Amino acid sequence: MPMDGFFLLEIRRKEDEKMELAMIIFLFIVGIVFIVKGGDYFVDAASWIAEVSGIPKLIIGATIVSLATTLPEMLVSVMAAAKGSVDMAIGNAVGSVTANIGLIMAISLVCMPGIIKRSDYLIKSVLMLAAAALIVFSGFKGETGMAVSAALLVIFILFLWENIASAKRSMKAEEGGEEKKQISGKKEVITNLIKFAVGAVGIVWGADLLVDNGSALATMIGIPERVIGVTIIAVGTSLPELITTITAIIKKQSSLSVGNILGANIIDLTLILPLSAFVSGKALPIAETSARLDLPACLVVGCIAVIPAMIFQKFQKWQGILLLAVYAVYLFLTLGAV
Repeated sequence: MPMDGFFLLEIRRKEDEKMELAMIIFLFIVGIVFIVKGGDYFVDAASWIAEVSGIPKLIIGATIVSLATTLPEMLVSVMAAAKGSVDMAIGNAVGSVTANIGLIMAISLVCMPGIIKRSDYLIKSVLMLAAAALIVFSGFKGETGMAVSAALLVIFILFLWENIASAKRSMKAEEGGEEKKQISGKKEVITNLIKFAVGAVGIVWGADLLVDNGSALATMIGIPERVIGVTIIAVGTSLPELITTITAIIKKQSSLSVGNILGANIIDLTLILPLSAFVSGKALPIAETSARLDLPACLVVGCIAVIPAMIFQKFQKWQGILLLAVYAVYLFLTLGAV
């Protein structure tokens, strides 16, 4: 082959690779957008459905909305496990918790520290730390086996039971629950049902795009799936919580529920990994780097976030600053390990 022809083929090959990389990055971003907007629509519609059925808002927040806001992480991890991307499944589940606390909760603590009632957060904090500690223990074993998955599911059931029990206590204290929201017309029903369906489809489709293109991106650039999972995908699937926190800060709502973040973290740790193990049909192997870095980081930021608050009965600004510093160090170590 003439040299000119060879160089032309080489140039064309490089251009094709650039186009392929650009398309993968574009679809990856589209996946994040679908997840964020889909989650937004789904949560709004789920809340409306619960309200018109007469379910108290306290229970809505504790169950339906909490589960809905964790759907992005759940679907991304379960789909990743089903497709054999185990490192991405574990990295996303654990990385989302680390991002929720080390980044999102940290921002809210820096901007809105405040006094709390220990009783409102104690059980959630204990359950979250217990789940994180259990996963760190499974990291030493090198896998999340069925026994660990069963124990995590028990913690999830305890979390739901505690939320519903506390909601009932609050309802009694307020002498009755909330009345049903009146439906203004057929248009409202149709709008919310469409939002519910579009939100669910958006989350599923977005999760699929995120997993497929995240894996392709990792392969093309040479970055391990674990790193993609605990950084870009973890932060991407946590965007709804980040947007909610920033909105609350802008509106100066001092009653921002850190408990919702704790609840979302408990669901991430206790429901996503067992479901991923079930879908994959076997115990989830945990990579050595993940066991040494990702899992302990999740437990450390959890301890910094809740233990001082439980002792002093207030969330303090220094906790948020320390969390941001620890999260920055964690990202530096993660990217340095590539």
